[in-house]
Formats: sequence, C-alpha cells, structure tokens
Amino acid sequence: MTFRATLLAAAGAAALLAGVASPALAVTDEDIANDAKTTEDVVTYGLGNQGQRFSPLKTLTRDNIKSLVPAYSFSFGGEKQRGQESQALVKDGVIYVTGSYSRAWAINSRTGEKIWEYNARLPEGILPCCDVVNRGGALYDNLFIFGTLDAKLVALDAKSGKVVWKKDVDDFKSGFSFTSAPMIVKGKIITGVSGGEFGIVGRVEARDAKTGEIIWKRPVIEGHVGELNGKPSTMTGKTNETWPGDMWKYGGGATWNGGTYDAETNLIYYGTGNPGPWNSWLRPGDNKWSASRIALDPDTGEIKWGFQTTPHDGWDYDGVNEFVSFDLVKDGKTIKAGATADRNGFFYVLDRTNGKFISASPFVSKITWAKGIDEKGRPIEDPAFRPADPGKEKQGKSVFAVPSFLGGKNWMPIGYSPETKLFYVPSNEWGMDIHNEPVAYKKGAAYLGAGFTIKPIFEDHIGSLKAIDPATGKIAWEYKNKAPLWGGVLSTAGNLVFTGTPEGFLKAFDAKTGEEVWKFNVGTGVVATPITWEQDGEQWVGVAAGWGGAVPLWGGEVAKSTAGITQGGSFWAFKLPKEVAAR
Repeated sequence: MTFRATLLAAAGAAALLAGVASPALAVTDEDIANDAKTTEDVVTYGLGNQGQRFSPLKTLTRDNIKSLVPAYSFSFGGEKQRGQESQALVKDGVIYVTGSYSRAWAINSRTGEKIWEYNARLPEGILPCCDVVNRGGALYDNLFIFGTLDAKLVALDAKSGKVVWKKDVDDFKSGFSFTSAPMIVKGKIITGVSGGEFGIVGRVEARDAKTGEIIWKRPVIEGHVGELNGKPSTMTGKTNETWPGDMWKYGGGATWNGGTYDAETNLIYYGTGNPGPWNSWLRPGDNKWSASRIALDPDTGEIKWGFQTTPHDGWDYDGVNEFVSFDLVKDGKTIKAGATADRNGFFYVLDRTNGKFISASPFVSKITWAKGIDEKGRPIEDPAFRPADPGKEKQGKSVFAVPSFLGGKNWMPIGYSPETKLFYVPSNEWGMDIHNEPVAYKKGAAYLGAGFTIKPIFEDHIGSLKAIDPATGKIAWEYKNKAPLWGGVLSTAGNLVFTGTPEGFLKAFDAKTGEEVWKFNVGTGVVATPITWEQDGEQWVGVAAGWGGAVPLWGGEVAKSTAGITQGGSFWAFKLPKEVAAR
C-alpha cells in the first residue's frame, strides 16, 4: 500500500456551500505569541504556547451558563471512530480539527458545514500503543500541520486541504508513531516522537515550518548525538553515566505528549517517557533523561536543564506530562515557575529558568511506590513496591503499586487560571498488580518485560478533577467521577472550568468552589480538550467527542467502569446567544 493520501472534498465548492469566504489566515508568530490574550481565535495547542489553557473571555458565567446551547454537531463520519482526543483550532471563521486514524477537517465555525477533509492513507503494520488517536495540529502562515500514525508530518494548505509538504519522522516498523499536536516557535515546528514501548529513542526536533526541512534534532537519552543544520552537534549527557552497557541504545524516553514554550525564558519544555524496557533490573542507574522534564534552546536544541521525576523508573510512570509556565507568588516574591502533574502521583513546581526544585506534593491517594519527595526533589522510594527481579525465572514476584502505570494523570492536559491562581488537574485513583519478566530488544516488538493488571482504589469513583494551589500543594476542591477521566481542561475568566467524562458529558464547574453548574450529554465519551472563542459577539465552546484512548485497551479491571459506552466521532459547538449575554 502506498503512502498517498486522498482529498475527499473540493475546498472551493464546499466553502461556498458553507457560506464562508476564503479564509484570510496567514497565521504569524505574533498571532501565536498573543494567543493567550486574543479571544476571537485559537491558534495554538494550549491557548498559548505556555499551555495554561485559560481564556480571558468572561461573557459566559455560572449565572448564565444554563443558557449555553448546542449550535451544531459535525460528524467525523464513516466507521473510523475510536478515541477522539483532538483539541481544535479556530481562525477566521474556520475550525481545524483532527480525528482518529490520522484524519483532519476544516469546518465552518458558524454552521458546522465541512470545507475540506483529509485522510492519511495508513500502511499495514503501524504500531500505536494506546489507540489510533491524534491530539491536534498547528497553524502557521497558510498551513495546517499535523502528524500521522505512520510517523509522518504533513502540512496541508489550510484553505484547500491539499498537501504542501510531507516528511518522514522515522520508521513506523521500528515502533515510531506520531499522535501529539506540534508547536510553532519562531517559525519552527517543534515535534516529538511516540513509541516508547518499542525501544525507540525519544527526541525533540525543530523544522522550518514552511518547508518541513530539519533544523535540529535533540535525542533525550544520554549517549546519543544531536544534529544541527545537517551536521552532528553535541552528545546528550555522557555515555554510560547513568545507563549500563548498551542499554542506552534502546533507552526509550519517547517525547509523545508534545511540549510548551515560554517566551520570557526563551525555553522549550518537553517531558520524556519511560525508559526501556519496563523491567528496571536490566538497566541499573537513573537512566537519564527518561521520565524527566527538559528545557531546550529553541535555536540550537541544546538541553539547558533537566529534572528527573522518576529516576530508574520501574512502573512506566513516564515523565511526558506537560510543564506549564506560571508566576508563583511565594513569601512575597514572584518566581518564574512551572508546574507539572506527574504520572507518578506527585505535583511538582520548579523554577522554569533553571529547573531547580521548589516543591512536590501528592495529588492522588494511597501512593505506595514512594514515601515522599526529599528536599532536592528526588523520590524517597519504598523498595517493597518495586517489582521483584525475575532473574532467570519466567516471572518475578508481583507488587501492588499506586498509582497504576496509566498514572495519577496521563496525557490529558491540566490548566491554570491566573485569576484563581489554581491548577486544574484531571486525575485518576487507581493502582496495579505489576511483575517483571525477562525481555530482550527486538525491532518492532514490545519491549516491556512486565505484566500488569489495573485495579480501582475506591468503590465509588476513579476519575477526580482537582483544583490545586501551587503555592501550598493543597487541594482546594475535588470533583469525583465514577469512570476514569481522560480529557483535558479549560478555564475561563468567567470563573468556569470545563472538562468531559467517559459517560458522555461535557461539564462546567465553578472555578473557585468546584460546584457543577452545567452539563450536556453528547452521546459518546468525551476524551478531548475543550476550547472557547468569540465570534459575532457571542461566546462559543467546542469539543471533540468520541470514546476511546488507552483506558479500554489497557484498563484491566477499571475498564469495567466504562463498559457499554458507545464510540463516536464528532465535534460539538455550543454558544451563549447574544440576547442572554446582554441581560
């Protein structure tokens, strides 16, 4: 099968039918830099490259949200459903959204009518670990850019949907794939790679956004050499400093959840995934920079600092979760800080200028693998809860570790409100029976050396949306959900927080108290991240819908909590009518 792709709709005719003029577009670096402040569009993944997911819109409030009504639902169509985890973008009356199986659409933001559709023609043998999802694209100039499951990066003409350029990221037969949303920084498109369960080596790349040509590459595992302007650059760390023998060659550290950027420090922040294999007895040492947050120079790709949340990870706790920049006021001083809710169950605050540890606090219950975090930010591990060395046996002794490998928080983005000064964290309360097994690397084969079964911690809930005060680490409020939460959050200046549930609801909460103030059932699970924008004097809210993702595939006993949830594929748009807002 070839790698060609088919365009399913003629853009010009469809645009006329949709009642839309040819979009002005031409998204600039200035548009991207100001995205967190502008209200009429959403041109970045995260409502700004810092990733705070906060909108200054305040027309919609807890007092009038009961009048928020659906404007339309756009169907992704066909039989290709599964998990829909995309965060949409909005520019000049057009919504750009991706879907499962590496598809993309442009739709009229007012009517929901299709302008164009693109389907990647995927080959046989792709190896996505955790469903056939896509989390979104990037807009730059007149391009819409997103990644595909066969490890390619595709740039489409945003007005027509036609391919402008397409680049191979890596070999999908080795386990590489691409699911995260790219990020634009200074005219460069910044991307990572997926495939950490297959012994690939994670890296961050920068390309010219207009041409797709590589500018730099930075592998995240020590011993590997980077690239700058087509030539070898520096080595990441030192060979065998924290890895034994040749284990670093297949060391994992996949950068599969995308990154953030802070213009004040001029740093790109990326999380890195689990080391390979999961069986930690085969790779003694800290295994840097797996399960870490790293800061990179956007011009050269050099690592400026690193902070490892789970040294010598033996539970697949990864470290990919997003690092969100914010200003921390503590003891009368303002600190340029960043925060991340780690898979390992701890909420970290770091100095974003240098990576120095500020604080860490548990945000899920009954953590067993560590007794706490010391004054330097290193976990105080409880050795009784590391899976036992199997030696030459087929299976080592199992332990019950909390949280499970799907984490206190997985991919689903957190949000920060500069008004409430709280972080909003979609989390899950679960643990796992986990044991180790012997394993050897084989190209394209799962590189785990572990077996596991996920189990709930509480009878009445698994999902838990928490508001966390980064200055104290305390939980300000909590919403409990029967099924696991698997979608991201959005907060607004209208004192609202939005998120979705597998049960099919898009919900809104009072940002200060956590009181549920609105909900709407879209007929399938919501595992995407909502957005909001203003058009024609009205505030709109949008979210992709479609149940899937890692939970039904890897969820063990907790997957029972989602049994019977129907799949789907759609984008829902809601609006608050002018006449209501004017009251």
